[in-house]
Amino acid sequence: MKATPAGLFRSLRGFNYRLWAGGALVSNIGTWVQRTAQDWLVLTELTHHDASAVGVVMALQFGPQLLLLPWTGSVADRFDQRRLLLATQATMGILALALGILTVSHVVQLWHVYILAFLLGCAAAFDAPVRQTFVAALVGEEDLHNAVALNSTSFNAARMIGPAVAGLIIAAIGSGWAFLINGLSFIAVLLSLSFLRKAELKPIARAARGRSGFGAGLTYVWGRADLRAILVMLFVVGTFGLNFPIFISTMAAKVFALDARGYGVLSSSMAIGTTLGALLGASSERPQFTRLLTGSLVFGCGCTLAALAPTPWFFGIALFVTGVAALTLTNSSNSLMQLTTEPAMRGRVMALRVGVALGGTPFGAPVVGWVADRFGPRWALGVGAASGFIAAVVAIVVFFRLRNQRQVWNGVSRGGAQKSLSCHPGLRRTDSGLAVSAVVK
Repeated sequence: MKATPAGLFRSLRGFNYRLWAGGALVSNIGTWVQRTAQDWLVLTELTHHDASAVGVVMALQFGPQLLLLPWTGSVADRFDQRRLLLATQATMGILALALGILTVSHVVQLWHVYILAFLLGCAAAFDAPVRQTFVAALVGEEDLHNAVALNSTSFNAARMIGPAVAGLIIAAIGSGWAFLINGLSFIAVLLSLSFLRKAELKPIARAARGRSGFGAGLTYVWGRADLRAILVMLFVVGTFGLNFPIFISTMAAKVFALDARGYGVLSSSMAIGTTLGALLGASSERPQFTRLLTGSLVFGCGCTLAALAPTPWFFGIALFVTGVAALTLTNSSNSLMQLTTEPAMRGRVMALRVGVALGGTPFGAPVVGWVADRFGPRWALGVGAASGFIAAVVAIVVFFRLRNQRQVWNGVSRGGAQKSLSCHPGLRRTDSGLAVSAVVK
């Protein structure tokens, strides 16, 4: 059944979600302005097209997702999420302003970027699981899948706008101002969090302090073959495939000899694809395991086309296809893992998801950067393509294995809850009555 336009944006009916979404969009645009400017600063101003340095920055920025994993999920499950978001968002805004001041003052050095990237990664490690699970407090269980998809739409609409804006800012007044603008953009999300109607926030089950925190979350995930499969797929693609700051910047600078404007346009072309992928997810009524397989296969094909691209225009089209596939994979994994996890365990499960998806970057980004330096950017994209195909193989193996046991996820439904629960003994019925339909039809 196709969703109506009203159904596509149904989460926006609530005041709290509308307010949150508006503030998040402004902040997300600023975030993408900074990401683009930071990669360009390292690649062209602080080094001479050194892709390995970009890989180190990515490793430092995303490494804390894995390093702090024993604590980030437990914090999200046990403490007031709105206050946590106020703290993490304010911290990230201050760090952006610090990098901007250093750059505008012409004193910034590569080690400054390394340190600030690591600190930003630490704040983001605590922010990510809280931000993802806080959505349930804004819309409730029934509209959670739609809200998750709309969040991704906002993030990727910003990804479409931010890099192009960054290219214009860098060309006109310099990269330092891009960081300052991002720092100021955090004011929007801080205001939205401050003015939420607390009485309208949905109750979220909190984890008891006596439970074993990270260990309990790890045990819970390990007991679910479906969750394990998703995490393996995310690790492979996240470690070697989602290194587009390296892919796009090196292809733009080394292969096509483009300036900052061209780099921004290429980044935006991928963002158009990711935005479309997010909207497709929002229009569906329920997530499906088979979308993980489709997303992985198309991701591998898209990276292959990008590696073989003869012109910047062809490369941009390949990035668009890859963007749709990447969001299909990541959005489906997000919705499936949230909707099939006990509410009191969600923070830890989502922290594992984020940690696995991004925590491999410290290993993958330097490797991909080294391949780009040693063999060329096209070979680096070949590594990304291989990650998509490997993830697809994992999905195929697990899909057929679980189908034979009649345990494959086929979406979320209100009917057949008892049958679903019998297939997943570790899954408990939530207050809203949602359950996973595990019957292959």
